[in-house]
Amino acid sequence: MDRQALVLRCREALSSLRSRFPLRLVVRAALLTSGLGILAITTEALLRARLGTPEERIPTALYTRPGNGPPVAIAALDGGAVELRIPVRLDQLPDHLIEAVLAIEDQRFHQHHGLDVRRIGGALVANLKAGGIAQGGSTITQQLAKNLYLTARRTPLRKVREAAMALVLEARHDKREILEAYLNEIYLGHDGGRAIHGVGAAARFYFGKETRRITLAESALLAGMIHAPNRYAPTRHPRAARERRNLVLAVMTGQERISRSLAERATRAGVPTRVWPARSVDGRHFRDYIRSKVPRRLPRRGAAVHTTLDASMQRIAERAVRHGLDRLRNQGVEAALVAIDPRSGDVLAMVGGRDYGASQFDRATVARRQPGSAFKPIVALAALERRDGEDPSFTLATYVEDEPLRVRTPSGAWQPANYDRRFRGRVTVREAMEQSLNVPFARIGLAVGPERIVATARRLGISSPLSPVPSLALGSSEVTLLELVRAYGVLAAGGALAQERTLLSQGPYGEEPEPDQAAPASQVVDPAVAYLVTSTLEGVVARGTGRALNASGRYESVAGKTGTSNDWRDAWFVAYTPSLVVGAWVGFDDGRSLGTTGAGAALPIVARFLDEIDTGEDWDSFEVPDGITERYIAREDGGWLSECGEREIFLTGTEPSGVGGCLPFHLPNWGEVREWGGVLTRGAARFLEELLGRERERERDSRRARSRF
Repeated sequence: MDRQALVLRCREALSSLRSRFPLRLVVRAALLTSGLGILAITTEALLRARLGTPEERIPTALYTRPGNGPPVAIAALDGGAVELRIPVRLDQLPDHLIEAVLAIEDQRFHQHHGLDVRRIGGALVANLKAGGIAQGGSTITQQLAKNLYLTARRTPLRKVREAAMALVLEARHDKREILEAYLNEIYLGHDGGRAIHGVGAAARFYFGKETRRITLAESALLAGMIHAPNRYAPTRHPRAARERRNLVLAVMTGQERISRSLAERATRAGVPTRVWPARSVDGRHFRDYIRSKVPRRLPRRGAAVHTTLDASMQRIAERAVRHGLDRLRNQGVEAALVAIDPRSGDVLAMVGGRDYGASQFDRATVARRQPGSAFKPIVALAALERRDGEDPSFTLATYVEDEPLRVRTPSGAWQPANYDRRFRGRVTVREAMEQSLNVPFARIGLAVGPERIVATARRLGISSPLSPVPSLALGSSEVTLLELVRAYGVLAAGGALAQERTLLSQGPYGEEPEPDQAAPASQVVDPAVAYLVTSTLEGVVARGTGRALNASGRYESVAGKTGTSNDWRDAWFVAYTPSLVVGAWVGFDDGRSLGTTGAGAALPIVARFLDEIDTGEDWDSFEVPDGITERYIAREDGGWLSECGEREIFLTGTEPSGVGGCLPFHLPNWGEVREWGGVLTRGAARFLEELLGRERERERDSRRARSRF
């Protein structure tokens, strides 16, 4: 088709349209569409273009507990990245910062009413000459409208909406309010994964100062960054940042906002390349855990939800987990840590894995794994407490056979074995706990009954499915780390189970939260029985499988227990004091063998955590409750320590009878003293000890005399 034919065809089509749609109708439709569009844009501007305080523009987020320094943002409730903001008032800012921003961004800010026609015209001419976007014509008010209500995508419609909102903002708010909002909203780079918004946060990050203390050169640097924060960031592009800063100073001089001498002095200042990152915590696993507990009726911005998480402890927990995993040098191995206050039930620290970005699976609250020997304290509670008014079948001094055991079960014979595959004959319940001996605890579990062990675990707050089988005594049923830590919390709190607490308060950002009282704890275990078990776990740390924790002698009053599941798949360690319980798990997600024990993999993580935290108080010892009686007992092998034997504690009424608080025991054959059975008073024991000592000395003297001949 030639050109003439094409023109004729177009004319015919246009005539046809005119016959169908008269020109007046087309004009009316266009005017109506434009009117509706303007009405919609105006309505949107009237509804949305309102300014609140700087605090009201901070995204609603979870924060650490107040009291130990300023609360730290954990995570935004909407799942987005946490923004770094420090709200500032206009009267808190130095004049040269305000002048620098006005000079480079909007020199006629105080003359226009939201739109600067002269600047728009100049930008249009510059862009036409450049054949693209070379210069912007937006005022500070327009930039604020875009940052608060619109996207950064450049389209004609967005510019129209931006202009409408700028006009409404100018009509509703005075210049000081608009400028204050702008200076708190502008984007000025990144601190790690967090966007820096506002001059308050930027001054802290780039200069380590409050905004009221920054210099003229620093103000010019910040003002210059507004146009392109990443291109002019002094930490990334110091040369470009210096040139941009000096340009701002030159513009300020040209507009007579500063003197030439001040500008020259500021241009000679160095460009800071060091940063002061805000202290942060990575509590995203914790956020996921408590998200369902957070009230839904919260605004997207301006609110703060304070949690029980302790910022300092959380950072230490993150470092302890990273260091513990790096130390193992085993690719793919994961770890988790939980710390709680057993008195209130507050969750103080929670790490659900090595890296939330790589894996969102929470190994602290979701993963169920076999606790192994870390379950033995629960078995001990079931064995040592009275039932139906009758004395227990076991005391800490009761002897249990550590000899081969074979138990018939529906799934076949069960033959428990100790970690080192050795047997020690007769051992006390205390020794079995301290050395984490499996066979004696298997016998205790059979005597107590799996059903009673399950019932005891339920009282301690463990809700995971537990199979009432003989191997339950050795931790064959899976639990979560949080469950196990809370169960140990009952021991730490003297038998009281506190309700788990993760949320403290909610309210407007910056508002001091009112003190919140924890719900009263429930007494689920006799304090005296809880103390018996705690006493054995102090022995675990002092001389048992957890003795590596107390290698420096710092944790003599700390109780703890190691745990290792079958084939070394799971490594556990839980330690506690009256005011803190901390537990760690280490293993592979797919259940592969870790190749080491709880003492080798999990204990170092807990040790590092305890080494770094500052509780503000000494490690308190556990108070001896009512219902505990102390006795000295002799060992069957004839040895003794202080007084007439070894110290042991009992539930009052279950202690052995004897004169002077001693059990019947046998002295070894020595010289004229042969075998004597009966009850010794403490005085008699000391007398016989001295007698035996003199006998030993005479025997040594006799051997020396014979050796001379």
